[in-house]
Amino acid sequence: MIPALIPLAAGAVQSLAGAASGAPAVSAATAGQGFGAALTQAAGAALQSLRGAEAASIHGVEGKAGFQEVTDSVMSAEQALQTTLAIRDKAVAAWQQVSQMQI
Repeated sequence: MIPALIPLAAGAVQSLAGAASGAPAVSAATAGQGFGAALTQAAGAALQSLRGAEAASIHGVEGKAGFQEVTDSVMSAEQALQTTLAIRDKAVAAWQQVSQMQI
């Protein structure tokens, strides 16, 4: 169950990062849909950030991208990953609390 939460958390992080930068956190496509759909979209955005950083790193090694571009992409991906891990940790802690509740 926890591995399934990781991509969702990654997406949530990306949505929060977009909201902080002034971009809308939820697109018109997910307006009115459930929380799971919003998390799925956010996870996809986080994965795109990680893939973009990987591509920028490869271009930097090949000499096709500048140092600043590679650094910005990698730092953005690192921030998305750290936020995803923090959300995952909170989800695991919440799950542990729920599982320890007495019936």
